[in-house]
Amino acid sequence: MELLVQQLFNGLTVGSVYSLVALGLTLVYGILHIPNFAHGALYMLGGYVTLTMMLLWGLNYWLAIVISILVIGLLGVLMERLVFHPLRKAPPIHDKIAAIGILLFLEALAQLIWGADYRTMSTPYGQVINIFGITFTMQRILINVGAIFVMVMLYLFLKKTFVGSAIIAMSQNREGAHLVGINTNKVAMLTFMISGGLAAIAASLSAPINLVFPGMGHLVVLKAFVIIILGGMGSIPGAIVGGYILGFTESLGATYISNDYKDLIAFLLLVIILSIKPQGLFAKGGH
Repeated sequence: MELLVQQLFNGLTVGSVYSLVALGLTLVYGILHIPNFAHGALYMLGGYVTLTMMLLWGLNYWLAIVISILVIGLLGVLMERLVFHPLRKAPPIHDKIAAIGILLFLEALAQLIWGADYRTMSTPYGQVINIFGITFTMQRILINVGAIFVMVMLYLFLKKTFVGSAIIAMSQNREGAHLVGINTNKVAMLTFMISGGLAAIAASLSAPINLVFPGMGHLVVLKAFVIIILGGMGSIPGAIVGGYILGFTESLGATYISNDYKDLIAFLLLVIILSIKPQGLFAKGGH
């Protein structure tokens, strides 16, 4: 029983990170219909910026995260303005090629600046707590609380503010949103900024229990794509639920089946769910 509870908690932690990354991806896809393959590079740079702020400038963990959110958010805006905006009337394949190009460029840049070494990020939250024979680290609790807080704030922002309503309107019908006077350019920039910020938060929270290295975004973003396909492309509830489904499935699969196959489980789950519901769990109508 203790092992099950421990693995459920681990699944919650992994699912929280996946959901944050998938949320950024699904926002961009829902509004601009761009599958942003470069999202993994934003996640990776988020980890590096936080680490650099702490090591070089001696900033505390929270301040380093805030700077990371701003830097990666602005990088997202630059990507939208300089790359995706000029391609908006081009065939869809151009977006995908451009996104892969950005991914390769940013990874090479990270390797040039920080080198290819694996680095650890130490935070003030390394304490281990033991409750009823179950081991928690403060950092893992922080990931769960932080991720849920960010998701609730994002939900309130989208549902309760005028800007949030504009984002949802644009995701439902871009032309219609433009006709009723919504500034689609500003909404697109803001969406990329939020998307980058979410990637930075996910990386900054999860890097202390993982490692920081140039390829750290690969598997995470691949799984985030699995999640947004599972949840229904462009669906925000789908991204959150899909993230947790994947987190729990991986964690329990690693324990009760085999740790060697835990990454394979994600793709197996995708095949099973898509054979039952080809549109994903929360197809576009489920906003």
